[in-house]
Order: sequence, then C-alpha cells, then structure tokens
Amino acid sequence: MEVADNVPGLIGVRDSKIPSGPVLVFGSAEWSVFVGGVKDGALDG
Repeated sequence: MEVADNVPGLIGVRDSKIPSGPVLVFGSAEWSVFVGGVKDGALDG
C-alpha cells in the first residue's frame, strides 16, 4: 500500500503492486479516524 499526503486535505491510497491501478481518495479527517482505529486495534478481526 502506498499513501500520498502531498495534496492539502486529501489522502491518496493505492496498491503498490499495481501503480497504474485505481487510487482511493480520502479526506484528511476521514484518514485520521481510520489511522486512529488501526492504532487502537479497533479494526482487528
């Protein structure tokens, strides 16, 4: 996974094995919530 944070307010995410594939774009607030959930273990199965 590659994460780009070079556009203010937006975070781009793509599969690093398929660089020409689609990019998911999230707002920075949404991304912060996601990262917080990962760090807290809230997304563990």
